[in-house]
Amino acid sequence: MLRLPTREAVLSELDALMQQGALLYQATANGNVRVLAGLLGPAYRGLIQKRGKREDTTALPVGYPANFDWRYERNQPEIRRLTEAAKTAQWNATTDLDWQRLVDPFHPDTVLLPEKFHPAYWLPLWSKLTEHERRVQLHALTSWLLSQFLHGEQGALYAAALTTTAVPWLDAKLYGGTQVMDESRHVEAFHTYLTTKLEKLYDINDNLYVVIDALMTDSRWDVKFLGMQIMIEGLALGAFTTLRQLSGEPLLRDLLKMVITDEARHVHFGVLALGEFYLREVSERERRDREDWAFEMAVLLRNRFLLHEIYDEHFAHRLRRAQWNRLVLHSDMMAMFRRTMFRRIIPNLKRIGLLSDRIRPHYAQLGLLAFEHERPATELTAADLLEDTV
Repeated sequence: MLRLPTREAVLSELDALMQQGALLYQATANGNVRVLAGLLGPAYRGLIQKRGKREDTTALPVGYPANFDWRYERNQPEIRRLTEAAKTAQWNATTDLDWQRLVDPFHPDTVLLPEKFHPAYWLPLWSKLTEHERRVQLHALTSWLLSQFLHGEQGALYAAALTTTAVPWLDAKLYGGTQVMDESRHVEAFHTYLTTKLEKLYDINDNLYVVIDALMTDSRWDVKFLGMQIMIEGLALGAFTTLRQLSGEPLLRDLLKMVITDEARHVHFGVLALGEFYLREVSERERRDREDWAFEMAVLLRNRFLLHEIYDEHFAHRLRRAQWNRLVLHSDMMAMFRRTMFRRIIPNLKRIGLLSDRIRPHYAQLGLLAFEHERPATELTAADLLEDTV
């Protein structure tokens, strides 16, 4: 006999859901029921059921129409040029990286990340740790970051495959095929580094799970595209660039350099495709829905870097979660890290028409508007990104 949950259990779960920082803040504040309804399912599965941590595999419904083009029209020259660049820039994760290089995360000469990058560096307890204990902490933090990148790249692999079939333009489909190969290579490279060099792999962060669940289960191809190409890939591009500048580990730096080159094309592609689509093909109501949806994704991606898995593993017995959240949000290095990541999202949202005067104050309230006047992806090259300074 099917047993329904009690009223108390339902209220408890709803209360827990609403405690997740600013989750669903904009959809609720604006009364955007469509966005709210679309995100409640992913939020419940990710934040309450914690399916990303409790399941070895997760099956998600991805119902959407596949769009065949029997005319084979090639009428998007900018995307065609991007496809040619992608074809000549393919690399092999097995042979083009030096996997024979020894990486000992606990050796004094190995600098995965600087100590000041760890939020706990600013706590009195850090100075009481031994050198080895500090290296354990930096090893955990690096493993956590790269694990989340790995999970994001798996989401990108699936989303790229879906949007390649759904996007209505042949030039975009042909480019999408190159991105599927790119994302497959990224999954391979990050997984190999984590399992053979760091030998530590973390579960997917709950907030990242919600983002991936939301974009995978949405039936609109452009929303999948928006979530992956603009939000996840844009944030990853900023994160990869920052980590490459901070890390002193040669193999990791080489890996990130190759991935950055690919990601620059992916975000460029997203801005080209969605900028044209949102300008000509969607109504004002549809545009507002996308704008609110993108803001919710930004909040989830911001909360993703509260490092709760690191807190649970190493610091839960030493300070309260609220104290940890304040520490992460206000530490100089982590604040810089978040700003740099959103530096690769905000200008692109503006370029595709999803940063209107209506939504801007809400981004400003979260401190995410500092880079709105930076160049969008269509004006940046991989060389520009690699030469960036923190």
